[in-house]
Amino acid sequence: MTQESMNREKPKPSERLIVALDFPDPREAADLIVRLGPGVSFFKIGMELAYGGGLDLAQTLVQQGKQVFLDLKLHDIPNTVTRATRQVARLGARFLTIHAYPQTIAAAKAGAAHSNLQLLAVTVLTSYDDMDLADAGYGLSLRDLVARRAGQAKEIGMDGLVLSAEEVAAAREALGPEMILVTPGIRPAGAQKSDQKRVKTPFEAIRAGADYLVVGRPIIEAEDPRGAAQAIIDEISAAMAARAK
Repeated sequence: MTQESMNREKPKPSERLIVALDFPDPREAADLIVRLGPGVSFFKIGMELAYGGGLDLAQTLVQQGKQVFLDLKLHDIPNTVTRATRQVARLGARFLTIHAYPQTIAAAKAGAAHSNLQLLAVTVLTSYDDMDLADAGYGLSLRDLVARRAGQAKEIGMDGLVLSAEEVAAAREALGPEMILVTPGIRPAGAQKSDQKRVKTPFEAIRAGADYLVVGRPIIEAEDPRGAAQAIIDEISAAMAARAK
């Protein structure tokens, strides 16, 4: 199966879970991958791991038939973003994040041309709320800024968005079924929110219209990571069934 054909097919519940490899060392990440077993096939490599040797791990995972989400949140002058995106495309990753500034995502789109890399625009980080935006000098509410950036991303031709589960339902209604919606800040019932301010359960996020869920600490810190991952996959499956009714 080619990457292109895989991208077009509707993912199974197990393929909708993206486990965040939030480790400083690729060896720790590799150990978790082994513990999770074959039931988990999609992994996120963020900045901490990427800068600690995680890009080599990304290539290894791709060679093993796994899917990789590089969460690098690119944002720089257009020429730099275009060139960086072109380099990432050569790694064989499935997703790459870009901050949702129109100039930045247009530059990334140029860099990803003629590749299978899919670009996700980050609207507003899930650690932000309205007070944080005001402190940063924004005159828009969180909801209005997310809507504005989502519309701009669609107009420029992004493959999808990264956004809080709280914004998923409105985004799905406004953007239609084609945009990929990836939701971090997922916490199973009873889990701690940590530094996330806008969170939902796996069932709530999928039911609202999310396509993929990014989960880190609830799996990484579990006594039984494989069991924790399977419980989330089961929630995803139940939510997909509920959404289909």
